[in-house]
Amino acid sequence: MTDLADLVSVAAAQGNPIDVLRLFLEREEQLETARKTDEMRFVGYVLELGFESAKIITSDPYKVAVGGIPRGSFLIMTPITASAKAKQPAPPHFTLLRVTGVSPTPLSSQVQQTYFELHKKSMPELDVWTQSELQWGALDCDVLGMFYPNPENAKELQFSGDVNNVVSAHRYKVYAPDRLLLELIVNGMVKQQDRATIGALRTMECGLNSSGAVIGIPVEVSMKDFKGCRTAMFGKTRLGKSNVVKLLAQAMLNATAGDKSVGQLIFDINGEYANDNPQDGDRSIRSANESRCHVYALTARPSTPSEPLRLNFYEEPASCLEVIASLLEQDNQRAIYVRSFASVSLPDLNEIPAMGISDKCRAVRLIQAYWACLNKAGFQKDEQRLRALNLKGSNVVKDFDCHFADSLRTAAYAAVRNNAPPPAPPTSLDTLQSELEVMAQFRRENPTHPALTSASGKQVFEPDMIALLEFLSPASGAGPSILRAYQQYHAANAGNFQQSILKHLDDGKTVILDLGNATDSIRRYFSNMLSTAVFREQERKFVSNSLGGHYVQLYFEEAHNLFPPDSKDLTGVYARFAKEGAKFHIGMVYSTQSPSTINKELLAQTENFFVGHLSSQDEVRALARVQVAFAGIEDDILRAKTPGYMRMLTMSHRFVVPTQAHKFEAKASAPVPSPAAAAA
Repeated sequence: MTDLADLVSVAAAQGNPIDVLRLFLEREEQLETARKTDEMRFVGYVLELGFESAKIITSDPYKVAVGGIPRGSFLIMTPITASAKAKQPAPPHFTLLRVTGVSPTPLSSQVQQTYFELHKKSMPELDVWTQSELQWGALDCDVLGMFYPNPENAKELQFSGDVNNVVSAHRYKVYAPDRLLLELIVNGMVKQQDRATIGALRTMECGLNSSGAVIGIPVEVSMKDFKGCRTAMFGKTRLGKSNVVKLLAQAMLNATAGDKSVGQLIFDINGEYANDNPQDGDRSIRSANESRCHVYALTARPSTPSEPLRLNFYEEPASCLEVIASLLEQDNQRAIYVRSFASVSLPDLNEIPAMGISDKCRAVRLIQAYWACLNKAGFQKDEQRLRALNLKGSNVVKDFDCHFADSLRTAAYAAVRNNAPPPAPPTSLDTLQSELEVMAQFRRENPTHPALTSASGKQVFEPDMIALLEFLSPASGAGPSILRAYQQYHAANAGNFQQSILKHLDDGKTVILDLGNATDSIRRYFSNMLSTAVFREQERKFVSNSLGGHYVQLYFEEAHNLFPPDSKDLTGVYARFAKEGAKFHIGMVYSTQSPSTINKELLAQTENFFVGHLSSQDEVRALARVQVAFAGIEDDILRAKTPGYMRMLTMSHRFVVPTQAHKFEAKASAPVPSPAAAAA
């Protein structure tokens, strides 16, 4: 008949996941009574115990029975009062340990002396007494925390990063957890909603499993931990970062198939998310989810349905001239007049209305000279849109008039064309180009002409304007015609795709920007432009109280280009993602090879981490400094180089879980039902 103590112990864990501990300890007691040591999960006793670390003693037969105790593996420590047969059984709980290394025992020097004598004498076998002495050893462990039932809700599992008490070491036993306990340790605290299996528990890189080892424990994540949160992917190239990103993107698609509450924007710099490829079974996220994915591509690919992704070189002069400069550099265009053109600093159109009259006039001329170069190169134009740019009552652009003094126009046309200037200022890009070509030739042939000096004594054409004029109408060389190859990146109506992308995101779609053929500057341009558009849209919803439960997830690769470590800009869109993204329901997943290459502000705000192999001690130290959960496993990160072998830390996981990520297979699956739906 069950006694009162047994009833109290069982009732305390009834309906709580930690009830598996009771069943585990009962089985261990039965095996111990039956002397079936080879079937037990018992590994030893506690030698020293503190709040942060423990030293345990174990013996070879125990280690062999549980399939070995590799560094990084999980052990559980229970007080002897955890047994239901104890006089005063404690509430079910256990302390989680992580093995960090081998520790010397008090008899280590004597053991070494014995080994030395044995090998010196070449003894083939050990006598039973000597063998019994030599098979004992000690292991160092980190104390990760404690699992226990919630005192306010007996059916709920709780985990704390500390322990509630430390008593004498002899009052504890240490076990290697079985399958059910390992599943509790790895997945017990993961939120029940929107779960997905990301991989399998892998405590060591060595793939040789001994008899008794527990393998194949699934590692689960909740997609709620990623909505509106920052997720970092660190590790050397070709070791599985992109694979995990694909797993998360697909899991988010699966989790939101019913409510479409999350829109995803993937900046695909290698084209592997948008286009079918061999490494994903000749499929891709797009082809596996055709109805929910939209691709925008700079260069259309025959096998991938996509919409054009273009820049409007006229309407974003400051950033687009930087793009042109990078393309010219890439094409090795090194003529002096070309390099001068590429080094021109153009003003932002949004800044011009606030300038003084003189500065505004000079800024507008720079923009107009740049436009004339594009026009001469044959870039498609929409003059009606250009006339409307940034007017707002300030007449920034009006009929393409450069407002040259009448004396300058008269002198220039007389010297170059032998006639009077047109009575009206330029009213189109073609007439603007023609007038600036006259000015270019006149300035070059008459550099000291009085008309080139204003009434205030300043030169009419400053160095940047001269560089643009010399490029527009060079004394020798191809001039703007060398830009014709870059027309593939331009469209006169570009900019409208921003609204369609925002609409797709609002509808819970996944938008993939195929930037596989783009230069770094073009990638940065689109990343900045669309990130800014997303931020402003989510901010608008927040202010108007219309965010609801809708989120946007952004995926960045080569993140060190966007979040440099020494950046002091706390007002840029990426800095605001780190600071305010959660408030505006903006989450992001960013990948890079090294933690030290990422801005510390962003690292400090990052909630989820997936860390593969890092080859530098400085890198793992930087990681451990910003996220203390990685302290103690630096050596494992440095040594393990298996693709897909990740150290995972999410909002649900209070400690790092070593995981072998599944290989991504491009296939859509039904969303995982919630526990309530499953019960129904």
